[in-house]
Parts: sequence; structure tokens; C-alpha cells
Amino acid sequence: MAIENSKLTKFTSLLKELFQLNQPELDFGIYRIMHARKDDINRFIEQDLPKVVNTAFNGFASQDKVVVQQELVKAKKAAEDAGFDASQSPKVQELEAQLSQSVDTGREEGEVYDALLTFFSRYYDEGDFISRRVYKEGTYAIPYSGEEVTLHWANKDQYYIKSSESLRDFCFRLKSDQSDNPMRVHFRVIDAEAGAQNNNKEADDAKRVFILDQNNPWEVKDNELNIYFYYRASTQDDWTDEVLANATAAAKKKPPTLDHLKQIAEQNLLDLNGGVPAEWRQLLDVKYKKTDGELADYSVLMSQLNLYTKKNTFDYFIHKNLSEFLTRELDFYIKNELFRWEDISNMKSNPARLAPLLSKIEVIRTIGEKIIAFLAQLEDFQKKLWLKKKFVTETNYCITLDRLTEQSDLLEEIIAHNAQRQQWRDLVDLDLKQLDQDVKTGEWLTQVMC
Repeated sequence: MAIENSKLTKFTSLLKELFQLNQPELDFGIYRIMHARKDDINRFIEQDLPKVVNTAFNGFASQDKVVVQQELVKAKKAAEDAGFDASQSPKVQELEAQLSQSVDTGREEGEVYDALLTFFSRYYDEGDFISRRVYKEGTYAIPYSGEEVTLHWANKDQYYIKSSESLRDFCFRLKSDQSDNPMRVHFRVIDAEAGAQNNNKEADDAKRVFILDQNNPWEVKDNELNIYFYYRASTQDDWTDEVLANATAAAKKKPPTLDHLKQIAEQNLLDLNGGVPAEWRQLLDVKYKKTDGELADYSVLMSQLNLYTKKNTFDYFIHKNLSEFLTRELDFYIKNELFRWEDISNMKSNPARLAPLLSKIEVIRTIGEKIIAFLAQLEDFQKKLWLKKKFVTETNYCITLDRLTEQSDLLEEIIAHNAQRQQWRDLVDLDLKQLDQDVKTGEWLTQVMC
């Protein structure tokens, strides 16, 4: 049972990562929807999931191997205490025969969690679902419908959203309930390197990250605290002694990661010698209150750094039909890796083992489809948001004057427009006095029509 609980714990941890329940400080976009359904998701993970598995194997409880083994030990001891040969005892012989056909339900349940963990871990990668249909070790299979030529790539059926292209200043309030003095804090990027182009993801060793400006990290201006960052690839020079001392040996050999850089920023800004005014520093150092009402083990400053960096560096994919994709891959996974003919063939001598195998596979399919249904709802909602037609808030047109020759009133209005005249002078060094003279004589209209 300890093995089963260990596998259930690992699988539960993966599910919470799948549903982004391990990031309660993220309160924007799809994360807000997931937090709203947090109770339903937790109920499914912590209550419904174990119940479905236990119910599926209830029919084999009488054959449980652990129970039979315990009874066999007692029967042998009773026979030996009575002075009989235990191997000749009818009770012992009956239990030994039953043991050969018994089912270790604890092991079967553990294998259910292990199979589901393997499946979802294979296809899930940092918030995305990538096609990784394993045919055999080191070899992948692709969906193929008999076409003469087919093109395939890992994220073929997905939209790629590159959020890092929209770097913006980030603002939050330390006193949101006070309109006269909300104590706004701004995160500002003062310089950013060019990143990967043409919708390509950045290489791991060249990923741009947010790095606190060590020369001028902060400034209080107009009763607002401005915190300044660079957005570039990190180098070994970006380490600080304090953070470097606590890093692992492997991490020290490389430039600091985003997590290390957030720690560096937090330490520099909250340090007493950092110079940030006490009132600002104390409010930034308060424990963050999560969306579920619990106090986190990190500060308000760290929570906002997490939110800021996540919103601006989280490139991700949205699957066009996640339910169909994962259901198809689950079916392939079960048939290719779980329901092998070799296993069935070996059970000819012990047919009683076939029923638990079928039940185990049915449970894997049932739970897998339930999880897929949950994930598909969230993914489909993201897809609707992405495909939703955007509202036009402003339109601008640039046209040449020869297209307005029949609209003399509009032409006169344009030529008399001060901003337009100023732009002509700045861009093409137009002689405005000559233009006014041509307007009076009507020559400007002849020039435009030519």
C-alpha cells in the first residue's frame, strides 16, 4: 500500500501541475478561470479519483494477495502447533491454490496511477501538450491516414502564442483601498535585447530574462516606486554572493536562472542597505495572500515578480482540439503499451489474471478520459478567447492627395490642417508659403491631378 500511495502522490502532484493549481499567485487570464474551478478540480483529484480506482477492484477484494498470504501464514502456524506437517494440511493447500490465483489489488491500483502518470507526463511539457506517440524505445510514431505525402511536426495542430513580444510596464498598488495614496509600484524595462524571430522559441542557453539594474535599481518619483529591469540573456556576472552561496553545484557553473534573478532582485530591494524607503520596503516584505485566502511563504514583492515575469515570458501553445488529440493518443498508448498480446498469451494457464488486467485497463481509460475532459474544457475556453474577434478601437488610413481630386472641400480642409502642414514640412521639407500661394491661384489642384 505504501507503493500505491507513493504513486498516487506523484500522480496527484502532476495533476495539480496540469491544472496550474500550484501557482495561486497567478490571477490573470485562464489562471483566473482555473482558480474559480479549483474546488471542483481538487474534489476530483483527492476524492473522485481514488474512489473510481477502489470501486473498480472491489470485485477482486476476496482474491487480494496480501490477505491470502496472511491467512496462509496463520494456517501453517496452526498446523505446526498441532504437530502436523503443514504441507499436508487441507487448509494450507487450499490457501496456496488460492494464492496462485489471487490478485494484489494494492499493486494493481499502483499500476493504474503509474500508467496514467507515464501517459500525461509524456505529452505534457511546461503547460503545453506535444505529440509524443512512442512506438518503442527511441522511436516515435505519427498519425497517418494513407496519404501519398504527409507533413508532421510536434505542434502541428496548435496555435503558438508568443507573449514575450509584448513587454509592458507593470504596475500594482500596495494600498489598493486608499485612493489618495495607493503607493503604486512600477516595474519598468529600460532596455531589451532582440529575441528569436519568426515565431521560433528561444534556445534554452539564450533565453532572455528580467535582470534588476544594479546601478540604478529603483527610484521614487511622483510618489510612485519605479523598479528598473533589463531584459536580456543572463551571464555569470549577474550572480550575487548571497544567492550564489545557496545555489547547487550544477547551477553555479551556469548563468543564473530566472528564479535566481528574482531572488537577487528581492534581496537587493528588501535589504536594509538597499536604500528603499522603509514604508515601501515594509509593505513589499509582507507575506502575500493567495487567491484562496491563505498566506504564502513568500513576500508581496516576490508574488508580483512571479506574475510580471510569467505574463511576459510565458510563450505557450493552444491546441485546436485537445480532447480528440489526447483521446486518440490514450487509445494508442493503451493498445501499444498496456494491452500487449504477450501478456494475454501468458495468462492462458491462469485465466483468473485476465479479469483484473481488463479492469485495470478500463480504469486507466475511464480516469484518463475524465482528466482529458477537464483539460479540454480549459483548453477550449482559451481557444475561444484567442479566436474571438478583436474590437477595433482605432483606425488610421494613409492615402495620397490624387485620390481626393473630386473632393475639393476635403482637400482644402486637409491643406489647411496645421498638424498636416507641419508634418509635410518636417518630412519632405515642403515650402508652406509656396503651397498657400498655389492654393490661392488653384495651381495646387492641377499639380495634384497630374
